[in-house]
Order: sequence, then C-alpha cells, then structure tokens
Amino acid sequence: MAQAKTGMKDSNAIVVYLRQVRSELGKVVWPTRDQALNLTGVVLAVTVVMSLFLGGLDFIFARLVEALLRVL
Repeated sequence: MAQAKTGMKDSNAIVVYLRQVRSELGKVVWPTRDQALNLTGVVLAVTVVMSLFLGGLDFIFARLVEALLRVL
C-alpha cells in the first residue's frame, strides 16, 4: 500500500512540474526574427575575432618556444 501511494505522489509531482514548465514557457518573451538574426551575427563575428586573436597568440608563442629550444 505504501508503494502505491509513493508511486502516485511521484507521478503527480511530474504532472505538476510539467504544467509549471508549460506555464513558465508561456511567460517567456521570445526574440523577434530580426533580433535573433542580429544576435546570431554578433555571436558569429565575436567568434571569428576571438578565433583569429587566439590563433595569432598561438602562432606567436609557438615561434617563441621554437626559438628558445633552438638556443638551448
């Protein structure tokens, strides 16, 4: 009998949780298509800039390490 009550509580809790999730998703203010495209462009631009920056640093440090190893 105790297991049956526990099982009911668990499934009831899941149903309540899913209802709350659906309710909260209804409150979300979704971006417009233009906003989403604009922000996607910003993310891509920042990604490219950071990739170039980190790639440049990697290149410089690799050359420095090579030079140090040749000296030693």
